[in-house]
Amino acid sequence: MVHLSACALGVMRDERALFKDLTLTVGTGQLCRIEGPNGSGKTTLLRVLCGLISDYDGGVCWQGTPIEKARHAYAAALVYLGHRTGVKMALTPIENLQAFWGLSGYPTSDLDERCWRALDAVGLVAFADLPVGQLSAGQQRRVALARLHLREVPLWLLDEPFTAVDQSGVLQLETWIRAHCERGGAVVLTSHQPLVELKPDLCVCLDGQGGHRVVT
Repeated sequence: MVHLSACALGVMRDERALFKDLTLTVGTGQLCRIEGPNGSGKTTLLRVLCGLISDYDGGVCWQGTPIEKARHAYAAALVYLGHRTGVKMALTPIENLQAFWGLSGYPTSDLDERCWRALDAVGLVAFADLPVGQLSAGQQRRVALARLHLREVPLWLLDEPFTAVDQSGVLQLETWIRAHCERGGAVVLTSHQPLVELKPDLCVCLDGQGGHRVVT
């Protein structure tokens, strides 16, 4: 079961409100899209929802418990992919996944199998032993996206996941998102690009002037 809720969220930056009094609920099987112009607070909102920013008004709850009181359970229940790929250019794709797994503190008994399966899902097995810095921007993004296939978790928080991904890759990523929701997961994402085949269950529209609307 997925139940992510935010109540009366507000964030100030440089004496300017990015958003205020924002309330939303994302449940099992739902896709939530955050949209708005550059600088409107999309990334900030996503980072608030995943617990990386603590300087905000209001509250965020996971399964009814404030995330501050459920840090370990919440961290284990989500995958967050930032706008930047977050991969190390000197490491290979397989080494990047191993490092990500190690930082997460998960058991390592079947790590190699998980990593190869994840790389296979994103079409990078043939590039597993090349430094990421030698790969194209789209392939580097796929290394980051491979984290989605390392471990089954209920909540995906994705910041501009379609960046540098070609058209076929966009359709493939949409397929993964749809499948994740159909398995009972939930996804919150930001994107400047129109979704091709996905229809969000709700959209959070930030106007860049501190206002917003939630459309279901």
